[in-house]
Amino acid sequence: MAEAALTRHEISNLMDDLLSLLTSEQRAAFVDNLGVVSYKKNDIIYHEGDAPTQLFCLLKGKVKIYQEGAGGRNQIIRVVRPINYFGYRAHFAGENHLSTGAAFEQSTVATIPMALIDDTLKSNYALSQHFMQNLAVLLGVSDRRTVNLTQKHIRSRLAEALLFLKDSYGLEKDNSTLSMFLSREDLANLSNMTTSNAIRTLSQFSAEHLIAVDGRKIKFIDEERLRELSEMGE
Repeated sequence: MAEAALTRHEISNLMDDLLSLLTSEQRAAFVDNLGVVSYKKNDIIYHEGDAPTQLFCLLKGKVKIYQEGAGGRNQIIRVVRPINYFGYRAHFAGENHLSTGAAFEQSTVATIPMALIDDTLKSNYALSQHFMQNLAVLLGVSDRRTVNLTQKHIRSRLAEALLFLKDSYGLEKDNSTLSMFLSREDLANLSNMTTSNAIRTLSQFSAEHLIAVDGRKIKFIDEERLRELSEMGE
């Protein structure tokens, strides 16, 4: 990882949704304590078991949050898109990180010390509401993902994962191709299946003209049918 080339002014503009909740004095303290780091693809941002000392904000790129499961197979819990905050739940829970954060691709991440967050929360109700709302939204997403990953059939899980990625990161200019290149292993980890099952199911979707696959590029052909598969759970 390396220091990124964004200025503090550029970073503060990107993070204005949070910084706008602060007094001028608090905002100055946050900007003075901002860190910014550039991560290469697959670089670890924080490890499971680490103490949560920083609030992370993804400025550019894509990040995955995952846990190591049985047999060393990872389970991707969620994905992060710009501009979103992550890595702070464990601090508020008073525990070490239960997951690992890593870059899906070249990513730029800003950091703010959690000690400064704690100090600011004592006198800033709007900032407290900001974090409570974000945590509530993440809990809802987590609940839905848990049901999807444990009760749906393999085909439905993969359809749900593809749509989840579309909703998270969008499409390229052709309005059909996923705006990210995902390894088959990562797609399997996102769908709670083996890599071989993910490859086989992708081939089935391609043969049924639901998607088109070109290397790591995935193009939607019949999104409506994919949504039907995802909702059926069969």
